[in-house]
Amino acid sequence: MLTVLPIRYVSDVQACRRFYAGLGLAFDADASVNVWAQLSAGAGAVGLHDFRVSKGRPAGSVELGFATDEKLEVVANRLREQGYEYEIFDEDFGRSLRVVDPDGVTIQIQEIDMEVAKASESALAAPEGH
Repeated sequence: MLTVLPIRYVSDVQACRRFYAGLGLAFDADASVNVWAQLSAGAGAVGLHDFRVSKGRPAGSVELGFATDEKLEVVANRLREQGYEYEIFDEDFGRSLRVVDPDGVTIQIQEIDMEVAKASESALAAPEGH
């Protein structure tokens, strides 16, 4: 099953976490690390990602994303059957599949592995004072 998970690249994860919690989203500590906070709503979630460790995405940008509980190969097979090309990447949080939609927008589908995310958390930590 896919969960809608837009990713908001932010300059201050904790400040944005408090803001979105104030809107009524629930912070999910089990799905979060220092540079990533996941907040759930009734019909999806929002990911807050520290832009300094986002591999080039600027603060304020948003990416349409989904989290899946299926193996990415299952999603990839459906895309391939429909004629769409995709790439699968190893990430600091698990793996992701990126595919371009008919309007040219890249969509990210994440297979999140919290053990991988927590193991790489120290390497992802933003430098102090930035």
